[in-house]
Amino acid sequence: MPLKIVIDVRRIRDFGIGTYIRNLVRELARLDRENQYLLVFLPADQAELPGLPANFSRVFHDRPDSDPRNDFTFRFFLGRFSPDLVHLPVQKVPWLMRRPYVVTIHDLSSLLYAEGPGWRRNWDLYRMRRGLLGAARIIAVSSATRRDVETLLGIPPDRIRQIYEAPDPRFLERHRLGEQGGAWSAEGEAILERYQVHYPFILYAGTIRPQKNIPRLVEAFAVVRGDLENHPVYRDLRLIIIGDEISKHPSVRRAVIETRVEDAVRFLGFVPVSTLRVFYEAAAAFAFPSLYEGFGLPPLEAMACGTPVVASNLSSLPEVVGDAAVLVNPENVFDIARGLREVLRDEERRKILIQRGFQQVRRFNWAEAARQVLDIYREAATARPFHA
Repeated sequence: MPLKIVIDVRRIRDFGIGTYIRNLVRELARLDRENQYLLVFLPADQAELPGLPANFSRVFHDRPDSDPRNDFTFRFFLGRFSPDLVHLPVQKVPWLMRRPYVVTIHDLSSLLYAEGPGWRRNWDLYRMRRGLLGAARIIAVSSATRRDVETLLGIPPDRIRQIYEAPDPRFLERHRLGEQGGAWSAEGEAILERYQVHYPFILYAGTIRPQKNIPRLVEAFAVVRGDLENHPVYRDLRLIIIGDEISKHPSVRRAVIETRVEDAVRFLGFVPVSTLRVFYEAAAAFAFPSLYEGFGLPPLEAMACGTPVVASNLSSLPEVVGDAAVLVNPENVFDIARGLREVLRDEERRKILIQRGFQQVRRFNWAEAARQVLDIYREAATARPFHA
């Protein structure tokens, strides 16, 4: 018998979660023409996800999940549709939540790197655990995240399923013609010209939060830039950071000033995917020395674009990048610098990493993720929630 499944897509514009929502829904639409899907949008996002089949409908809720009133209004909103199952693709479960529901956990950074008083963290911990204990199934995006959910929140392992994310397919399209280092397409050349990028650079893309470790990346870049000041290719090496504005992050600003690389570090804020793809392809290396990741999409996106990656050896990142990246200790500035030097100066190593990167990316795909999620929907629709 077909199920009526609600998917909350109100975070579709978010940086990483939006990638998850867009690609999961598109693959479910290709895979499943039997069940009925209701997608809950914010009114401003009604143009997102065009061209879905007839078994996908749109409904609109005017409050984001960050609105405190959502804790009470969302249950009654859902009651209008009498769904068999609700999928919350982010770990924010309304206080009054209609069952059965499935929750996707992307990471637990909000608990592990919580700012503010201790009571607030304890309250967030209690609330998240309460919401997950009521879930019929929990999707963790990596084995590392699954372990975190089990150990930090005490969720029984039989309630958790691990399903990998994957890069957005748009990162598989190339702007260079031919092999790495070939001529640029007209669009790619225009984007680099618009940003006046005529020099080699190391790239970081993602949000700027404490666990992202950007101050140490800046310090490591300063070390590498000094080491390569007479290098024929990298003597004018720059660091480009795509993500939040620097004005919001004084620790990053201090690192740039104290290491005296103000003229060599650029902060571009958020950019469209088409622009980000060009920067991935143009980068001499992609650096991702994060202290904690639930999955870590940016290194895979960089690999899909043919760029060698330097990544942290902590959390989920070794699981995600495999042997296709240079792994470094993210707490050691000189080890980060060592990894960057290795991918910049060793041309044979670069070629090996690029080829391994293409192979590693193929391990992750949204079609397989959607098949596994659909199996979970069938399980969860008849499962009883766990009670502590």
